[in-house]
Amino acid sequence: MSNAKRAGLARKNLDKRLGFLRDTNLTRPPGGWIRAIRDALGMSSRQLASRLGFSQSRITPLERAEAHGGATLKTLREAAEALDCTLVYAFVPNKPLDQIVEDRARSKAHDQIGTISHGMLLENQSMTKAQMNEELERMTRDILAEPISHLWDDE
Repeated sequence: MSNAKRAGLARKNLDKRLGFLRDTNLTRPPGGWIRAIRDALGMSSRQLASRLGFSQSRITPLERAEAHGGATLKTLREAAEALDCTLVYAFVPNKPLDQIVEDRARSKAHDQIGTISHGMLLENQSMTKAQMNEELERMTRDILAEPISHLWDDE
């Protein structure tokens, strides 16, 4: 199996596993997950501190750090376990991975067309909008036929 096919299969598999998360409006509560779960369980900061092996004075800074994105994954995992929860860590693509790849290829093609179009304009040979769109699609297909790793080179 070629690298391109393997990458395409990996994209499809990841999209299947993560797609439902993209459609879920899962936002962190204003005070953070630790505080929200702790409050919902009726657990005091002293009780959580005891379960974590911390002093009570560390809980408020921990909850504040988590709410503002400053807690480490290790600490979040420990807090989740102390709250009888599972920490879920994932990167959720904003759109299907195939679409991200295609959009990147189209963007690179658009940049190339801009350079070509400018040169043609200087030579008094401009393309119509339809010709530009047709060339954009052709170049996008050509770029997608190349090894996928070239998509991410910034030239």
